[in-house]
Amino acid sequence: MPIAPDAAALIEMLDQVFPKVDEVDSAFAAREQMKALNLPSQEEVGSVQDRTINGPNGPIPVRIYQPKLSSESISGRIGVVYFHGGGWVICDLDSHDGICRRFANALNAIVISVDYRLAPENQFPAAVDDAWAATQWVGGNADELGIDVTRVVVAGDSAGGNLAAVVAQKARDEGEIELAYQLLIYPVIDNSTTRNDYPSKTENSTGYFLTKGQMEWYRNQYLPSEAEGENPHVSPHLASSLSGLAPAGIVTAEMDPLRDEGEHYGKLLIEAGVETTIYRAPGMFHGFFNMEVVLPSARDAQEVAFNLIKDALTTEET
Repeated sequence: MPIAPDAAALIEMLDQVFPKVDEVDSAFAAREQMKALNLPSQEEVGSVQDRTINGPNGPIPVRIYQPKLSSESISGRIGVVYFHGGGWVICDLDSHDGICRRFANALNAIVISVDYRLAPENQFPAAVDDAWAATQWVGGNADELGIDVTRVVVAGDSAGGNLAAVVAQKARDEGEIELAYQLLIYPVIDNSTTRNDYPSKTENSTGYFLTKGQMEWYRNQYLPSEAEGENPHVSPHLASSLSGLAPAGIVTAEMDPLRDEGEHYGKLLIEAGVETTIYRAPGMFHGFFNMEVVLPSARDAQEVAFNLIKDALTTEET
């Protein structure tokens, strides 16, 4: 189907205000434009706490969300470690505050949003190292956080979806925490030489908010060399094995350049025996998932995603 009318109108508005990263002078300028948007938080939660945790190269800021319940009643909840999108270059805890609030309340979960180091100042593997360190910290501090360590989820959108996929592989390989689920929202999967071979990279290369040219700009900021694109911690579909990973939900958008690589990864997971659900949002564009205030299709996709997690992690009391 063509782009949904409400999505087309929103894209036209976003094109006027959202940073065109491949046209700005620097990553810093793009971040400043992003911060100027001053995105509002739409949903009340029980509490929000900013703190820092120890990372491999210094402190990592995190933001911890309690669901809309009194703190005394929270014990042994689902834990969601969330990695924001933004091409590993822009966005932060504030830009994704709204969606983290939605996760907390919808899942009755403790959400830990991770402010990993950004490129180009901190190129790969800095973001991966921070994402993994934060996930390990959640596992090691589950009791303090009120989280059931057997029900920890990693989730992320776009570049954050890439980090979530990589962290899921590291959790399997290094064994320090056993993840219960991975939710990948229009993830960046393929940064290798095949990255532009997918039909969606041609069909949706321009006109739908995220462009192929912008993805190339983000990639160039993130990777210290072209060869790193073949690293499975950059292109998770290249891992030697995908078996034994946490169950996965993958959300894609029909009009997104990244649609096909996300769905391809989902098919590879299924072939490897990983329980995986792929949901394609019809007529939607990259970035739509966090826009439930104005897009009914975002609310629909969120409901799908939340239900996937609930179904996978259901116990008698959640």
